[in-house]
Amino acid sequence: MNRNLGQCSLRRKRRSSDPMTAFDDLPPPLRQWLTQAVLPWSPASARRLWSKSRAKGLSPEEALASLSAAEAKTLARDRHTTRINFDPQG
Repeated sequence: MNRNLGQCSLRRKRRSSDPMTAFDDLPPPLRQWLTQAVLPWSPASARRLWSKSRAKGLSPEEALASLSAAEAKTLARDRHTTRINFDPQG
């Protein structure tokens, strides 16, 4: 069963903890970002990247930008992602 991953070619992982409790424990800006994320992030992986970014002294906005960059990098690896080429002349 694909669940919410659809036709994604990325590897699936099993969870050992309650993802809803972990989600509720996240900082509000990170929870808001996750509600708009393209990929189904686990709370643990989102918190890990958030914590690393904040430990480097990044602001919450910069930490969210680094999460967006990580998501874009992951999407670029997905072979089922549709790539749209825009040709302004035609």
